[in-house]
Amino acid sequence: MPKPEHTLQAVTLGCSKNRVDTEHVLAQAGNLYEILPESEHSRHADIFLLNTCGFIGDAKEESIAAIFEAVRRKNDGEIGKIAVFGCLSERYAAELPGLVPEVDAWFGARDFTPLLEWLGVPGNGISERDRYLTTPGHYAYLKISEGCDRRCSYCAIPFIRGRHRSVPMEDLVEEAGFLAAKGVKELVIIAQDTTYYGIDLYHRRALAELLERLSRVEGIEWLRIHYSYPADFPDDVLEQMASNPKVCRYMDIPLQHISDKVLSAMHRSIDGEGTRRLVRRMREKVPGLVLRTTMIVGHPGEGTREFGQLLDFVREAKFERLGAFMYSEEEGTYGAENYRDSVRQSTKQRRLDELMELQSGISLAYNRSRVGSVTKVIADSLSDGVLVCRSEFESPEVDGEILVKLPDDSGVDPHSLVGRFFDVRITAAGEYDLEAEIVSF
Repeated sequence: MPKPEHTLQAVTLGCSKNRVDTEHVLAQAGNLYEILPESEHSRHADIFLLNTCGFIGDAKEESIAAIFEAVRRKNDGEIGKIAVFGCLSERYAAELPGLVPEVDAWFGARDFTPLLEWLGVPGNGISERDRYLTTPGHYAYLKISEGCDRRCSYCAIPFIRGRHRSVPMEDLVEEAGFLAAKGVKELVIIAQDTTYYGIDLYHRRALAELLERLSRVEGIEWLRIHYSYPADFPDDVLEQMASNPKVCRYMDIPLQHISDKVLSAMHRSIDGEGTRRLVRRMREKVPGLVLRTTMIVGHPGEGTREFGQLLDFVREAKFERLGAFMYSEEEGTYGAENYRDSVRQSTKQRRLDELMELQSGISLAYNRSRVGSVTKVIADSLSDGVLVCRSEFESPEVDGEILVKLPDDSGVDPHSLVGRFFDVRITAAGEYDLEAEIVSF
């Protein structure tokens, strides 16, 4: 096949769900264009695609800044035509074209057919399940559903992405097969709510069955679950995690708060005691489970008492990983239309700092407890002679890393270990990263 005449570059902002969208588009366009890496700036890109995020204020500001940076590059002759798609352009489809006329085309986040048509991509037989990977070749994200039926008071996703729509199980198994054939060994399962998977197609929660079927795909060694909603959490997922060696003992489950008052205002469909019971059940059913969660501080209705309850819960639950952000009022959401954003910005910042200071001690204690243990890791990259690795307890791009330096007399080329599994012994621990030595290959 002759080399394509034109070049295409794509930059993805926001969450890993957006990354999957970009990879599907690039796979479809790959026969027509030479794909330039996201970080490439020395070569001219005839087409520049920007996949935007429009979830919260900071993300919107980042996306807008990226659009203007693309316009600058176009004016300087570094890139040709610009197409913007994704959540920001879906959310502000009426306003953006008039504000930034230098952008050649705008597309949304729900249907990529118009974007592919604009790129000139014909119906050329490339499977819609194929992907052009922008992650390291040994791991990939697998998006199992789109949209969300939840109505959390602070969240704009339902009216950006629409109703919950599960991807048929057969299609996901096929996509996993494509990825495994490319060398992918770890799949990070993502959706706006992974535990809701299957409700629309099969009239039941089918995540556990999907995990079991994906674990049978040859070449896939790790399955990792992200973005799980706590209300009505399916226990059969925990059973898969406890019994299936390919399902990582790791769960990303944004809990957002513990105060009954705040959870009710957030429309989370679960109260504080239900949240505590769920955390206890998870730890009981899956020994050694690592929990990553997210909290929101400064939501309307959060006073000193409610924030104190949140701190007490974090001390009690000892989440191995925890992130947090300050509530921001998003137009169109229930919260923006029905609540007053009553917590001062300075108070939100102080609470965020206090929560993260508490969590830093918890994370450090957990990491120190691992010193001396032996664990299986995969090497993500090599940096200055140090292998940057992860175990089943660290997710790519969001968690700390396990740093491994080979002895000078090992006789092993460290480059050959990238993308491979091997066993290490943890030798030192910081708040985020760990150090280790190789035990066996």
